[in-house]
Amino acid sequence: MSTSYTLTETNTFTATHAKHMAAKVATDLKRMQRLYGSPGDIDIDRYEQEVIVFLKAGYLGTVTYGFWRNGDWIEPTIRYTARDLAGASANDDDPGRIRPGKDISDAKFYSYLTYATAWDKLSDSEKASFREALPFKRGGAPEPGISGYFVQDQTYSSGGRAIDRTSVRSF
Repeated sequence: MSTSYTLTETNTFTATHAKHMAAKVATDLKRMQRLYGSPGDIDIDRYEQEVIVFLKAGYLGTVTYGFWRNGDWIEPTIRYTARDLAGASANDDDPGRIRPGKDISDAKFYSYLTYATAWDKLSDSEKASFREALPFKRGGAPEPGISGYFVQDQTYSSGGRAIDRTSVRSF
């Protein structure tokens, strides 16, 4: 006599999963605020809401928050890249670990968002409707360059999706 077992797992990504990951992004931004004075509390709340909406819909490609000078991201800057785990698992790290003491003189805080490929499949009216639900409006702009390089340092995951965090490091 033989016995076999089958395990079936279904992950449905919900607003709760998106909120879990977006809260970690907001915590990173609060740490950046404490160390460097930006972004402000209202902006952090709006960025968190934006990440929730984009993650839930599956339209987030990357979002970068940090300081730029002379058209380039500088340290401290963090970028989040969304991905589907496709049945795999990923770390769900604790937020934080923003490096203190970096020179941000003459730099401005900035954020830049790119869309996932799922965005391209939407009609113009669907895109307009989605944008209306966002906490603020983004304009078009070229993406800043990088003064240094990005290093992967955190992963936040929930409900079968993840966002990988990379941070700018100076040469």
